[in-house]
Amino acid sequence: MNTEVKMPALNREFVWHFGEMGSRWGINRTVGQIYALLYVTPRPLHAEEIAETLEISRSNVSMGLKELQAWRLTRSRRLPGDRRDYFEAPEDVWEIFRVLAEERRRREIEPTLSMLRGALLETPNSDEELYAQARMREMHDLIDRLMTWFDDVQKLAPETALQLMGMGTKVTRVLELKDRITGKASAKKSQTRSRPEIAEDDNAT
Repeated sequence: MNTEVKMPALNREFVWHFGEMGSRWGINRTVGQIYALLYVTPRPLHAEEIAETLEISRSNVSMGLKELQAWRLTRSRRLPGDRRDYFEAPEDVWEIFRVLAEERRRREIEPTLSMLRGALLETPNSDEELYAQARMREMHDLIDRLMTWFDDVQKLAPETALQLMGMGTKVTRVLELKDRITGKASAKKSQTRSRPEIAEDDNAT
């Protein structure tokens, strides 16, 4: 029986887009397409199905699945009576976000923090190095605070984290409204100040 996955147009658009965006996120096109396919498919897929659906080689699928497993973005399991491995993406979107954030932190942010910590322990030998070290300290402190905040958010339940994000949106809207009101008030004051000057010019003529 042919179990090849036939992608609807909407699914295909999503999969192709993830492939194009993959390079911007530090992964290749094939890995992005494989992940997107697993994400929008309601059942686990084995490697042959993935290769046939995306029209790529079996070896590329194997390498892509290994990379996704290294990122913890896919998991494998066996189905009863079938010796093949089947792959699926986590269903919880919040779990996917946390895994992505943790992996990017481990791969990209932690090495930078480690380098900055080492640089801050060095003794500057010139005014240029002293200035550079001060700038590095600012960067280190900002990243360190952001990571502390991120750790706190990671401990929250998904519902609480989403509520926190909603509060952030509301605060942003309040600040935007305040800016608009302040801008209008400033414009009115400017117009009020200019009117007497116009009247004086009229009297002068």
